[in-house]
Amino acid sequence: MANGSGSGKYEKLAIEAPSFQKRTKRRILLDKVAGKLFSLSIFFALAVLCILLYQIVSKSIGWLDFKFLTGNLSMDPYKAGIRGVIIGSVLLMVVVIPVTLLLGVSTAIYLEEYAGKSRLRSIINTNISNLASVPSVIFGLLGLTVFGRLFNLGSSILAGGLTLSLLVLPIVVVASQEAIRAVPGFLRDASYAIGATKWTTVKKVVLPASLPGILTGSILAMSRAIGETAPLVVLGIPTLILRIPNGLLDDFTALPIQIYYWTLDTVLTAEYANLAAATIVVLLVLLFLMNSAAIIIRNKFQKRY
Repeated sequence: MANGSGSGKYEKLAIEAPSFQKRTKRRILLDKVAGKLFSLSIFFALAVLCILLYQIVSKSIGWLDFKFLTGNLSMDPYKAGIRGVIIGSVLLMVVVIPVTLLLGVSTAIYLEEYAGKSRLRSIINTNISNLASVPSVIFGLLGLTVFGRLFNLGSSILAGGLTLSLLVLPIVVVASQEAIRAVPGFLRDASYAIGATKWTTVKKVVLPASLPGILTGSILAMSRAIGETAPLVVLGIPTLILRIPNGLLDDFTALPIQIYYWTLDTVLTAEYANLAAATIVVLLVLLFLMNSAAIIIRNKFQKRY
């Protein structure tokens, strides 16, 4: 009986071996096909990006110069400059960065370190996740209603900055939560073991260890904020301001707004396409500088902790 049972197993394995080999070959073939498709998709995306960059840079040649960067806006495309637009964008980020980081990181610390596992925490996390998928134009309507009309800030830099802060706040909160959650528990236990309080542990242990992840999420959030157009359009940001903004309560215009309206006006004046391309290059350079500075800071703290 034992010999019969053993021979039956061998016969069964001999029967299943060809089908197993076929499944293995099929999976290997599928893996190769998927790899080729993913490689082609990456190549296609890079090709489209290179074409766009080439068109933008080629159209900006002869228009992007020192006069363009230091001049004021004008109806004449040959006299137009974006000094006020650049200043407006920088002042806008002066509002967005501290407000977003302060509120976003504080919210993440409360939810991860103090709230505990409660129904309130679950409700807050669900709402934050839902806010991250809300269209940006809705935040523009909220900013217009609350900051523009209720607080009577109009279309000032402060109103625009607070509106964009609401837009990117969920991104910073979620990224900060993930970074804080990734801190090993034994670091907290070691801090408590030497007599440190809850806040001392958060300030001296949790925040330094989670800072690289927090900065990574902040980079993505600020990059989105500086390139957003819809909330500012809804807020009523003007497109032609000859006066340079000097304070947070002054009216302003920003780089994405100017790009948007110059692109629309190319139907009437073809030269506006060159102005829009030159402004896009400036916006890309500004984004590159912001990201580079944030990455350097992140890497410095990552090596330290």
